[in-house]
Parts: sequence; C-alpha cells; structure tokens
Amino acid sequence: MAGPQRIAVAGSGRMGQAIARRIDECRDQVLAGLWSRGDDLDELLEKSDVLIDFSMPGATRTVVEAALAHSVPLVCGVTGLGDEELELVDGAADSIAVVFDRNMSLGVAVLDTVLADAAAALGPEFAVTIHETHHKHKQDAPSGTALKLGETVVAARGSQADEPVYESERRGEVPGDHEVRFESATERLSFAHSVTTRDVFADGALRAAHWVATRSPGRYSMRDVLSGE
Repeated sequence: MAGPQRIAVAGSGRMGQAIARRIDECRDQVLAGLWSRGDDLDELLEKSDVLIDFSMPGATRTVVEAALAHSVPLVCGVTGLGDEELELVDGAADSIAVVFDRNMSLGVAVLDTVLADAAAALGPEFAVTIHETHHKHKQDAPSGTALKLGETVVAARGSQADEPVYESERRGEVPGDHEVRFESATERLSFAHSVTTRDVFADGALRAAHWVATRSPGRYSMRDVLSGE
C-alpha cells in the first residue's frame, strides 16, 4: 500500500470524533471520511483501505454489507450487538479480515489474557464478581467489556464453575472502569483496569486498522492484534 492508510469511520458520535482527532496526529494514516446513517457509505469505501465501525447495532448490516461489497477489512468496536448482528460479523469474516472486540484498549487485551490464566489456575472454588462503572449515558448493562471478561473466565474455568456475578454502576462521565474479583473462603484476588480518556479506544482501533490490513479473511480480536501474529 503506497502512501498513508486511508481510514473510513462509521459513526460520527463521540468515538468517531475521537478517532478523527487521533488520525489528525498520525503520519501514516489519514481520514477518508466519517459516515453516519443516511450518508453514502459505498462512495466512502471506494476511497478507503480499512473501515472502523463505532456506530450502533442498528447499522451493523449496512456496515458489514458495504465492507464485503468493497472487500475492505473491518475493525468493529460496536457494543451491544445481538445474535443477529454477531452472525453478520462472523459471516463477513469468511470473506474479509475482521477485528471484532467489545473493547479496543490494549490494556484490556492484556487483562483478558491474564484472566484466562488466573481463572484456569484458581478453578471453580473461587467465586467471580465483575464490577463495571461507566458514564450515565451508557445504555447497555453489563457493559460489553464486562461480558467479554466474563466469557474469558467461563471458558477458562469450564462448566463446573458458577457463572460470574455482574455489577453495573452508571454515574458522571466515567469512560470505563472494570474490576474482576476472585474470592474464596480464605483469600481474594483482584484485577482492575481504568480508562481516563476515550482516546485509548481510538488508539487501539487505529492499531487494529494497521494490523488487519495485511491479514487473511477471518475473525480476530485485540488479543490477536496485541500479539502481532
């Protein structure tokens, strides 16, 4: 690919604007355009190398179908996707490279890896609580990140262990705090991650865009991006 990578961003809200700002500071990526529903996404993708989606679940079909039509790799960070939308993302991964993750933070990718090891080592004797705090405008609860971390714990512990307990708090303008607690009758182990600015998600998405551009079709996560493999 000659010249800077051209990034199309689906979603003109807070995250879309944050990504646009971060791209302005990049030397090797440029903003092809911001898309919102009602605009012509096909026209935008004709001049784009990668599509980053931070829109809404209701736009997932439009975004995925456009990415497929133009064979453009997709980075999707939309939370709150239902089974139908997830099936669309999985189906797209048969033809194009897709990075899908409920949290684009590199720190959460590391946390996810650590949790898998901890959950497998501690076993079903430890009760697991996942507490998350977000801004008062966030509608989904538990957060996508909390569910992601919970899925990692369940996969590592197997069917013999109890499901994690989720605790959700909504206040102020908190970008996102997560804590995972393992508790037995005799000890407690906690893992926590805090976000101070939404730029962390924008930076992760742009790193994923770099990475996914040279990948074969398939569905990937931020753990894959972080590993660089």
